[in-house]
Amino acid sequence: MAGDAPVSNPWLSSARPSGGNNGEPQRSVQNVLAAPTGPTAPQGAGVPRPAQLLPVASPQPVTGPAWWWLGVHGGAGVTTLERAVPGGRDAERAWPASEVPQPVVLVARSSAGGLQAVQHAAQQWASRMVTGVELLGLVVVADAPGRRPRALRDLLQLVSGTVPRLWEVPWVEQWRLGEPPAAHLPRECAPLARDLARLARPASPDTSARIRPA
Repeated sequence: MAGDAPVSNPWLSSARPSGGNNGEPQRSVQNVLAAPTGPTAPQGAGVPRPAQLLPVASPQPVTGPAWWWLGVHGGAGVTTLERAVPGGRDAERAWPASEVPQPVVLVARSSAGGLQAVQHAAQQWASRMVTGVELLGLVVVADAPGRRPRALRDLLQLVSGTVPRLWEVPWVEQWRLGEPPAAHLPRECAPLARDLARLARPASPDTSARIRPA
């Protein structure tokens, strides 16, 4: 994106990331606005091919959502986010394919497996293995209550540097018990909804994607 400050390639850096003053990643949902805080376009050369790939959906002339929630692993929390933050649609774990770039938000749990799945998806995007995608950022949904272990905080800090933006959603006990997400919204959902409304462009009727993998 023209005018953005150069962003170093996180895949080529071996430096260990450091947390914020409280030990959590400095870029949280409270201070992230629509401005990008990570790479806004695929880097291409120099990004290794990921060990695991998400499928790419077949294009289909159906009315598309304002953005796609792309869960990078099973149980990422897409269904809950769909109900808590209206406007997006579940991409069913496949990159939406289209001639017109489709707004996509990656979704993952904050477990080690979830964050490693984010790394694979971000590498797939960064290495230009997927096209017709406008990656808006990543939503990380807490996988457990309480403070994260240091290893997960460091891993999240590293992963957050591979996507344009990071939003975090905390643990909500009522969601675990099956209560309606919209009835128990954490305050972090407000800036998430605001930012996505600013960033996303509704897909036109004849260029959006079907959500079934090819």
